Amino acid sequence: MTHVPPPRKVLIGLIGAGIQKSLSPALHEAEALHHGLRLHYQLIDLDRTAAGPEALPMLLGAARTMGFAGLNITYPCKQAVIPLLDGLSDEARVMGAVNTVVVEADGRLVGHNTDGSGWARGFTRALPAADLTCVVLLGAGGAGAAIAHAVLRLGARALRVVDRDPARAAGLVAELNRWHAGTPAAVGRDLPAALDGATGLIHATPTGMDKLPGLPLDAGLLRPSLWVSEVVYFPLKTELLKAARAAGCGVADGGGMAVGQAVGAFELFTGCAPDAGRMEAHFRRLAVH
Repeated sequence: MTHVPPPRKVLIGLIGAGIQKSLSPALHEAEALHHGLRLHYQLIDLDRTAAGPEALPMLLGAARTMGFAGLNITYPCKQAVIPLLDGLSDEARVMGAVNTVVVEADGRLVGHNTDGSGWARGFTRALPAADLTCVVLLGAGGAGAAIAHAVLRLGARALRVVDRDPARAAGLVAELNRWHAGTPAAVGRDLPAALDGATGLIHATPTGMDKLPGLPLDAGLLRPSLWVSEVVYFPLKTELLKAARAAGCGVADGGGMAVGQAVGAFELFTGCAPDAGRMEAHFRRLAVH
């Protein structure tokens, strides 16, 4: 009788705040089964203990001790985690944000970023003919930074960055113009002014999440000539997307980015190339419930 080795075990997790409705565990665990893996994806929700990024050193140390293969990182830790890592991929270094930490065989923690490529995958599928003449980015945090680089790589001719912290917006703009020729990025002094003449809006703040419901802008600023890309995916139909559809805007929901970043992270964690179409179909089935 031929001996069949047991499935390889993989332990991964997600560190963030307000993540109980994340679909990442279901996405990763289901895809792992197709590759003969026993994968457990643990939610590490900072809201459970009213903690913040100051908990990262303890959590990263625990992940090493418990044999985690890696961790996804989300709000509010994508930038705070960087000084605690042993190395960064080129992508993470350029973007100044990490959403995936791989625990290597020797225990080194290496940060990666799959947000930018994940957003671009979802965006180009949802809005393949989007006008990139002048794009407004609302939110200059970890997700916003990754997306900013991605949209410039897609060919955006101008990018206006708006953030409630002007210094953070200015810092991101300086980095973008350092890496992308032609100084295509500028700080928007306020959202109404930034949207004047814009062809698209990317929303990259937590507003609209289950724990932070509401609109990130005045719905009156939306118009049919403006496409809207959302990063929030729980709920999938955010107030922003509802308002954008009502205004006649083309839209890309946050699900495209959620799947795209998960595809990249899964391969980093397991070494197995996932089926992106299968993961997308699974996500869409889960998201309607």
